[in-house]
Amino acid sequence: MNLSPGPIAGKIIIAIDGYSSCGKSTMAKAIAKKMGYRYIDSGAMYRAVTLFVQQHGLSLEDLQGMSEAQLEAMLDHIHVTFHINPENGLSEVYLNEINVEKKIRDMKVSDWVSPVSAIPTIRHRMVALQQGYGKQKAIVMDGRDIGTKVFPDAELKIFMTAKKEVRAKRRFDELNQKGFMVTMDEVLKNIEDRDHTDTHRSESPLRRAEDAIILDNSDLSEQEQFEFAMKLVNEICNK
Repeated sequence: MNLSPGPIAGKIIIAIDGYSSCGKSTMAKAIAKKMGYRYIDSGAMYRAVTLFVQQHGLSLEDLQGMSEAQLEAMLDHIHVTFHINPENGLSEVYLNEINVEKKIRDMKVSDWVSPVSAIPTIRHRMVALQQGYGKQKAIVMDGRDIGTKVFPDAELKIFMTAKKEVRAKRRFDELNQKGFMVTMDEVLKNIEDRDHTDTHRSESPLRRAEDAIILDNSDLSEQEQFEFAMKLVNEICNK
């Protein structure tokens, strides 16, 4: 990809939503780098909360049985931040000042993250943090409810999708490259489960915002996706 800075005027919020393993983060990072914008992976925030829950020996049933006050007290002990890795220039996730970028990508976290993120008290806390990041604009954020809940007034909304088999293959390759030993069946099952949970939860379900532009990348290369998105960005920023 050609990621050299471009002459783009104005500051906007770019919201990228879509199904799991659609390449949302890859796309968002590329756009942010091109524009010199801040990138926030909202999904990583929920993954960090999920990791905290697992590290403290709680089950999903324990979590779902907590009162709002108990959840708020737990969340007060969870501090999620993003720091740039000077070696690769990428934003990485820290949980209570510890780099957990790799740990939050584990399949065990992936299996839990959708039900954890569906809990209203957790979602409200994370959404408030995410909205705070966007106060100065010049931000690219990806997730499940960025264009519908977090930034409903974002200047540009993209909704990414792809065939589940294509997404599973991409996720399988990514995990294996990172050293996670998983099977294709495990990954496909995880994606199907997450799709169902994300689209059927009562709190901020995954759906396309009415003004979001659909990008089905089942048969597109990363470069083709990037060019599609940057054309939209330039049209809005240079009006």
